[in-house]
Amino acid sequence: MAWWVYIVECSDGTLYAGSTTDVAKRIVAHNAGRGAKYTRARRPVVLRYLERTPDRGSALRRELEVKRLGRAEKLRLFKSQKGA
Repeated sequence: MAWWVYIVECSDGTLYAGSTTDVAKRIVAHNAGRGAKYTRARRPVVLRYLERTPDRGSALRRELEVKRLGRAEKLRLFKSQKGA
């Protein structure tokens, strides 16, 4: 089963990174207030970046790497994906 690392942009312009096996379901959960506590008060969220990983462990490691990136580095991820 594939796992995904994603970044959403919240309504206040902040960025949130997470991981899941079902991206569409997770975005719906975030926008319904059932996602992460961070996104509940910052709805709606919009998917900005998506990266496939082979398994849960890889997804969790990559999610942590992405969360440690600065805003400018995360924005560069968006641009690199659009150009791919």
